[in-house]
Amino acid sequence: MSNILKELEKTLPRDVDITEIKFEGPEIILYTKNKDFFQNNESVIKEIVSALKKRIEVRPDLSITLDMEKTKKLIRKIVPEEAGIREIYFEPELGKVVIESQKPGMVIGKGGETYRRIKNETMWLPKIERAPAIESPIVRAVRNLLHQEMDYRKKFLNNIGQSINAIKPPENEKIDKWVRLSCLGSCREVGRSCFLLQTNESRVMLDCGVNVASDTFPYLDVPEFDIERLDAVVLSHPHLDHCGYIPWLYENGYKGPLYCTPPARDLMVLLCLDYIDIAHREGKEVPYMKRSIENVVKHTIALEYGEVSDLTPDMRLTLQPAGHLLGSALTHIHIGEGLHNILYTGDLHFGPSRLFDPAFTNFKRIETLITESTYGKIEDVKPNRKDAEDKLMAAIDKTMKAGGKVLIPSFAVGRAQEVMAILSANDFQYPVYMEGMVWDATAIHTAYPEYLSKYLQKQIFHFGKNPFLMDMFKRVAPKERNDVIDKAEPGVVIATSGMLVGGPAIEYLKAFAPDKKNTLLFVGYQAEGSLGRRIQKGWTEIPLRTEGGKTQTVNLSLNVETVEGMSGHSDRNQLTNFIHKLSCRPERIIMNHGEAKKCAELAKDAHKYFKAETIAPKNLDVIRLR
Repeated sequence: MSNILKELEKTLPRDVDITEIKFEGPEIILYTKNKDFFQNNESVIKEIVSALKKRIEVRPDLSITLDMEKTKKLIRKIVPEEAGIREIYFEPELGKVVIESQKPGMVIGKGGETYRRIKNETMWLPKIERAPAIESPIVRAVRNLLHQEMDYRKKFLNNIGQSINAIKPPENEKIDKWVRLSCLGSCREVGRSCFLLQTNESRVMLDCGVNVASDTFPYLDVPEFDIERLDAVVLSHPHLDHCGYIPWLYENGYKGPLYCTPPARDLMVLLCLDYIDIAHREGKEVPYMKRSIENVVKHTIALEYGEVSDLTPDMRLTLQPAGHLLGSALTHIHIGEGLHNILYTGDLHFGPSRLFDPAFTNFKRIETLITESTYGKIEDVKPNRKDAEDKLMAAIDKTMKAGGKVLIPSFAVGRAQEVMAILSANDFQYPVYMEGMVWDATAIHTAYPEYLSKYLQKQIFHFGKNPFLMDMFKRVAPKERNDVIDKAEPGVVIATSGMLVGGPAIEYLKAFAPDKKNTLLFVGYQAEGSLGRRIQKGWTEIPLRTEGGKTQTVNLSLNVETVEGMSGHSDRNQLTNFIHKLSCRPERIIMNHGEAKKCAELAKDAHKYFKAETIAPKNLDVIRLR
């Protein structure tokens, strides 16, 4: 037993009848037979948490819980019917009853009254989950898998907790404590984000993505990386250039934890499954199998924004909103007893959008900032959001009046939902067809509205106005694609992929290309080498594969337009403003996730603006931070 558990045992009252003390990742779990202690432990636990600096949860021993069927009936009696309970099931290994509801707030009740009544009358610990407003196979599959693997997860999480809280030998003050960062991807390029953070005690990976445009992966064959010694992986957000190679780690023997927010976990599953499906269809080599994506889920520790969690024996992790897409997070890591503090932004947006509030800035300490520079050149200043939205609607309305169709190639996650929210706000009157993962990604958004902007939360929770549930939005199955193409009336198609490197958007492009009344409308970043970038540069003849595998040349007669200012990334001004607004000034700023010139230029100017050490490293560089 670790020292921390021994200390905990000493501080507990003698009459609480604890039957088991376990780690659950960074948390400590107490199981008790004492009904009164289970029902009323807040003051005791608060005092212990303050002393030990650990999160603690009290759960019931099964011997005191109410019969499961009686519990279900009682819950349905206690909770108002308007709460829309979809499912009630049990996790006996954890002493929990899971209540999936369309309106979780009604299950909690005013001031938590309903929640406490369920807990006190059933002696189960309620776990409340939101049911997606649009049924989501991904959300359902993830929750089912976590439920089915509960026994494994309990053992796994306990092992992680034991590892984090392992008894340490006395420190030798003469030991030179160090922190260093290995750049394994996304340096002077966009794609395959991956960093390895190392200390004397820990090895933690920050993101592990793929470059979809060029099919390249992080440099994991370097001496610094040893999968056997990897302690943890932290995911900033679930775009493939940040998460697409994480299952490869589990395919090749990694059995440690992945930390991210709950929606990031679900969206990662969606995108990685699609990634290998596309690879199979295009005859490309698949870096991992579907079972490895399931392994990722089994080993995920989901954290809410602002939740401080022990990551390794000498690292503490906090995720905060990044404003980029659903569940995206700024990763703050506190190392040692004040030894060093790192903020890794992943992708961030520090400006207004329909979906999210701007990125969080109120950090107490940052010595090293690692930030993106996708739009890092001095001329990379985007139009304000209102102008961008006006241009988007003008391009669409012009095409509708001409009797044409608009194709918006879009990332399934983030940009598509932003366009949906804009169309909803403008009371768009034409059908909007969605194919690819767009519908599934939108369904996941309806399961996590608390991760949207405060404005949208108010619209959804208080006024019942959900922008994703408008009648204009139509889901299109692949077999229905030709029906949409052949329709005479105008409409909008939102389809993946966002850079036209595959997916159903390619088929719509083939069909829409000959007609001058149609419009191809770009609303997101087009990476160098992608088909989207080539079209933006003025290509009017493009090579595309046919279903038989041959290549055909397609002539583009349709209008091509790009709406700047719709990106989920910060532009140049927003990036510098984000650094300026941070509540503490970093000593070192590292630029990544941008083309080489943009990384270098932003690093040069940040040095001038902020009087900090700035670096625009290359892939395979290793930087000593401390």
